[in-house]
Amino acid sequence: MAEEARAQGVGQAGIAALMNSSYSKATISADRNQKSFKYTLDKFMQVRGADAIVKQGRARKAKNPKFYAALEQTYGVPAGVIIAIHGMETGFGNFMGDTNVVSAIATLSYDCRRSDFFTPHLVAALVLVDRGSISPSSVGAKHGELGHTQFLPGNALAYGVDANGDGKVDLSNQADALSSTANYLRQKGWQPGLGYQEGEPNFAVIKEWNAATVYQQAIAIMGARIDG
Repeated sequence: MAEEARAQGVGQAGIAALMNSSYSKATISADRNQKSFKYTLDKFMQVRGADAIVKQGRARKAKNPKFYAALEQTYGVPAGVIIAIHGMETGFGNFMGDTNVVSAIATLSYDCRRSDFFTPHLVAALVLVDRGSISPSSVGAKHGELGHTQFLPGNALAYGVDANGDGKVDLSNQADALSSTANYLRQKGWQPGLGYQEGEPNFAVIKEWNAATVYQQAIAIMGARIDG
């Protein structure tokens, strides 16, 4: 894998991070046990605390209206959608994961179930180490997603935005993370001003964020409630 990574331009820091990674049993356990996406919509929203996310989301928007207005002006994605994703993914940054990012992604690349999907994300994670966006010890979710809205490394590399102007994309920084999330949705086809409920044009873009139907429906419903 180190040879493959070097051939794709990964530098010394990234290779060192790869060589120091280890097999993550927690990642494999989580990968085999994704129950919540099999719930009904009502049950899913109850388990994931939709009412609390909406309440906190409204308060966050009211506290920092200029930031969210600027996001919507720049990317065309309503604040409610970004806030709902932020709340759903990490409880507004309160828990961004406890698993080593490089080890999690390396484990999934090694594991035969979805190697082809995760190997490019492993290379991306190593590039992010080279760039200083993450460190070899950075932690994220069980599948290696990182930051406030849980980007996979390949998406962080492709869609990451340095919103606070410090010279690097740091998804543990809220401004960078939320701007990157809005940029991702816009680049995936979000049409400013059009609806995003099920059956409306932008609902298909929420599918690009997460493949589970109940998740997509929940984000659309919560986003509308936050903006309403």
